[in-house]
Amino acid sequence: MKTKLILATMAAFAASGAGAQPQPAPAKKVLVAYFSHSGNTRELARQIGEAAGGELFEIVPVKPYPSDYQAVVDQGKREIEAGARPDLKTRVGDMSQYDVIFVGSPCWWATVAPPVATFLASYDFAGKTIVPFMTHEGSRMGHSEADIRKLCPQSAVADGLPVRGGAVRNSKDAVDKWVRGLGLGK
Repeated sequence: MKTKLILATMAAFAASGAGAQPQPAPAKKVLVAYFSHSGNTRELARQIGEAAGGELFEIVPVKPYPSDYQAVVDQGKREIEAGARPDLKTRVGDMSQYDVIFVGSPCWWATVAPPVATFLASYDFAGKTIVPFMTHEGSRMGHSEADIRKLCPQSAVADGLPVRGGAVRNSKDAVDKWVRGLGLGK
């Protein structure tokens, strides 16, 4: 009888979780996907990848954009107005392995560049967290966060980080603080 009582007590104790060591939450797998025309967004993505421990993935359109500033501005405007989705050179092999996807773009006409819209429309982001970041020359995030929410309605979209293009090289401290604020810093 005494043995049964001890066993029953031990079983109840074990079932309650009392005395169990807390298990750390599994680390989130992070992807930093970005499109960069001038190199500013690439540099910002590199800093975010370093701060968050994320893998980098460059979003590259099949047909490159012109290098002339006015030509790319005009083409970007036409594509955004038309809702264009340019073809991309590569795909992420297994998107299901990522929990958090940082998505970076230059801010073109107050939203993400068309290759980024193609990227966002090409995967199922249900249940994932999307974290936008933008390089800009005064427009900050524009309405890109709302546009991303429309493209990825079943994902959580965090508040983004806008960085002026000319300030990217000196933004490491701001990036580190932002990433830590998301609970993802190393």
